[in-house]
Amino acid sequence: MTTQGEIGPAVAVRNLEKRFGNFVAVNRIHLEVARGEVFGFLGPNGAGKSTTIRMLCGILEPTSGEGTVAGLNLRTEAEQIKSRIGYMSQRFSLYEDLTVEENIDFFSGIYRIPAEKKAARKQWVLEMAGLVEHRRQRTGTLSGGWKQRLALGCALLHEPPILFLDEPTSGVDPRSRRRFWELIYQLSEQGVTVLVTTHYMDEAEHCDRIGLIYRGELIAGGTPESLREQRDAGELLEVVSDRPADALRELERLPGVRRVSLYGQAMHVRAEPGHALGAELRARLQQGGFQIARIEPVAPSLEDVFVSLVAAYDEAHPAQAEVRQ
Repeated sequence: MTTQGEIGPAVAVRNLEKRFGNFVAVNRIHLEVARGEVFGFLGPNGAGKSTTIRMLCGILEPTSGEGTVAGLNLRTEAEQIKSRIGYMSQRFSLYEDLTVEENIDFFSGIYRIPAEKKAARKQWVLEMAGLVEHRRQRTGTLSGGWKQRLALGCALLHEPPILFLDEPTSGVDPRSRRRFWELIYQLSEQGVTVLVTTHYMDEAEHCDRIGLIYRGELIAGGTPESLREQRDAGELLEVVSDRPADALRELERLPGVRRVSLYGQAMHVRAEPGHALGAELRARLQQGGFQIARIEPVAPSLEDVFVSLVAAYDEAHPAQAEVRQ
């Protein structure tokens, strides 16, 4: 799984768009992904992440736009692209009535693995997935984590230079998710380019770069560190009190407050630029009879950034927000 001899970005698209009738699912996206990079598409369900991935995989034809994947033209060489990529969909693309070994054999045939390489590639998948001792077990009886690793192995049988993972850890336990990301890092170190869609903020933190997709548009992009630096000018305060839902409604009405969001039992309060709100927040909550545990400045998390960018987008595009609801 190397990319030697190939030049240019692994993925490069301009004005990529997909319409379904009058509905714009993906709206003129510009994107470049370097070879060996782990790139994450972060966004809520329905944002356009999966549609974008399917266009890049040659599964869906773009309505307009242009680009290349693995050096191949997205619009005219879609079938050739499929042989140069690995794709793992949201739902495990395994046959649950087949054994682990039978699934690997089946996908070896689909990918036309040469006869002299089949045994070695099968053994690689079994070892990578930790399924050597379960090779004759029916796939439907495997745990979610094992199914996930087997699906990944089957997507990599033909040693593609680019791997697309569409919500690969949805519904999988935290330990399996951690192990899965360790495998992604190993693949990246070997030169494989990985594009992954997720709505988990902690997973997005593991990516080299992130593209924030919302309502079909790529509204921001960069490394996790650079995105956290793209904060609003106003101060961000963490407030912990009793009855947080009631406290949120109280603080939203306070002059100088730009935005309030719940984070578990805490609230993150974004001040308007130039406002120092600490004392005012405390006074308002005390007047309302709330018990205050803590009010202190905090650095923005990736979730803070995402919430801020989404709110700013909706404020700037109220008509689009209404149409997509």
